[in-house]
Amino acid sequence: MFDWNLIRSFLAILDEGSLAAASRKTGISQPTLGRHVDELEASLGVTLFQRGRSGMAAAPAALELAESAREMERASADISLTATGASQQVGGVVRITASDIVATYLLPPIIADLMRDLPEVEIELAPSNTVENLLRRDADIAIRMVRPAQNDLIARQVNAFEMGIYAHSAYLERTGTPDDFEALSGHTLIGYDRSDLILRGFAEHGYKVDRSFFRFRCDNQITAFEVLVAGAGIGFAPNALARRHPGLQRILPDIPIEGLPMWLTSHRELRTSRRIRRVSDYLGEKLSELDLR
Repeated sequence: MFDWNLIRSFLAILDEGSLAAASRKTGISQPTLGRHVDELEASLGVTLFQRGRSGMAAAPAALELAESAREMERASADISLTATGASQQVGGVVRITASDIVATYLLPPIIADLMRDLPEVEIELAPSNTVENLLRRDADIAIRMVRPAQNDLIARQVNAFEMGIYAHSAYLERTGTPDDFEALSGHTLIGYDRSDLILRGFAEHGYKVDRSFFRFRCDNQITAFEVLVAGAGIGFAPNALARRHPGLQRILPDIPIEGLPMWLTSHRELRTSRRIRRVSDYLGEKLSELDLR
């Protein structure tokens, strides 16, 4: 029988394409991941990955093994979910994942209160803009700007960011303030790189632009916001965060900017866990009290 740890490492490398990325995803060191693959290859007598400078390329044997390995993964997740869901213990670890901007700007005071009010609970916070797979127990609770599609997940909207177009006063002093959407083309725009969220929002309101519309592009929300605060150009920001920086000025308020709903999500079976239910309810109450207009 295979060691599940070897299978887990194999799937992480297969999904992520490199030891470094798999290490970031799992928290397992690169040498350990590499050793796990070596052991699995030795036990099977096949080569699973082609090693190269650019990462770990899956060999044909890896693709053949993948489906059986994922069945083991699903079985392991089912066992873990059942065991955790049945637990009525209040103390223990709860792992939360949240987008970078929520984890950095909204959660710290809430976590501080939670640690005081629920002293028996340990919190692991994983800031990430990727949709962590709650079905595989990457996290117990997720706070996301998109509603999950999986049927086994319970999601409720607890708040919503209202958005605006902003620029630092120092930037506007240098360049002038645009008075309509067309005038933006003469300015430095800050936007996303691979994400098409802003572009889709513009398209829905009749503004057809592509990613070249943005002179500075970055998918990390914190970095993009801090570049905006530094006065590099015009960008999009939650009103609640922009208010923290007196130098930021809202412009073009008549241009509709889609808000970002905030969804609190957990696996359906985990809601029977007293510990996770208490933390989820606590987060939901505190997040719903925030003024994000």
